[in-house]
Amino acid sequence: MTVQQRATLDDVARLAGVSSKTVSRVFTQRELVAPQTVERVLGAAKRLRFRPNTLAQGLRRGGGTKTVGFIIGELSNPFYYKVAAGLEKELSAHGYSLVVATTDDTEEGEGRVADALLAQRVGALLLIPVGEDQSYLEGERQLGTPVISLDRPARNLAADSIVLDNRAAVLEATRRLVRLGHRRVAYVCNPAAVYTQTERIGGYRQAMAEAGVADTSAWEVLRDDLSLPAIQLVRELLDAPLPPTAIVAGNNRMTIGALQALRERGDDGRTALIGFDDFDTADVLGVSVISYDPLELGRRAGRLAIERIADPSGFIQQITLPTWIIERGTGERLPAPEEGE
Repeated sequence: MTVQQRATLDDVARLAGVSSKTVSRVFTQRELVAPQTVERVLGAAKRLRFRPNTLAQGLRRGGGTKTVGFIIGELSNPFYYKVAAGLEKELSAHGYSLVVATTDDTEEGEGRVADALLAQRVGALLLIPVGEDQSYLEGERQLGTPVISLDRPARNLAADSIVLDNRAAVLEATRRLVRLGHRRVAYVCNPAAVYTQTERIGGYRQAMAEAGVADTSAWEVLRDDLSLPAIQLVRELLDAPLPPTAIVAGNNRMTIGALQALRERGDDGRTALIGFDDFDTADVLGVSVISYDPLELGRRAGRLAIERIADPSGFIQQITLPTWIIERGTGERLPAPEEGE
């Protein structure tokens, strides 16, 4: 197959019968060009399938491009793509495009894709931090590139952040289970060392301490190895000498693993379950969850990015978005009579 050469700005100028400078102005300062000339240039560009190089235009102006970079963990997690959908909708309304890059939930991946996006001179960089230290972005931030962290605050970096009210959400969920009579309430998560989970675990432990259970180690399964299947971690809980009568799952993967493990054991509907993160079939399965609006998380991040691009010198913000509990059945189960107090 013969590959044709891409049309250049000069090619468009010759076909439209105008100067190259006029063609450039049509794509950068259209309001300064006569309407009939704009129409002639755009018609020539369409015939030649010409696309302006927006990256080069941004670099010539000494600034960033009309793109925003978003660094996420991995594409299979519904949380990430719902946040990205809200972000893209807000950015597109302001003429910006979104570029998404994945880290595979590794610190090395985060640094690599951050460098790649910054090399493209994105107008702002948004990320869901994975690594323990984001100070490597401080120099870029000081040069005027807004950096905004989502879901987890960046570490060692003066950056805006938008997070969920994680601790309060799990505190209330655990309190509800305690009020139903549960005392052996478990918490299971993987990973456990990230900000979101340390906050959620803190809420769980506070509620249990309020109920007079100071030592919850027998009912905690906290791991930092994503290669471990969620069902395997829940099996550890169910195999304990005193298995829990209720489980709080730290994310949607753990919730699904809990459902699988309980079904595998022929659970009689007595083990209560509340999961953090809603998921597509949770309503059909009757799973009680801690929910929030990931689209709104993305939209708020988009608005903040636009504000920061316009004024990078504003005060650093940490925005906390609300969560709520959706009761669907599993989180309202009472403990078995012989196990209640």
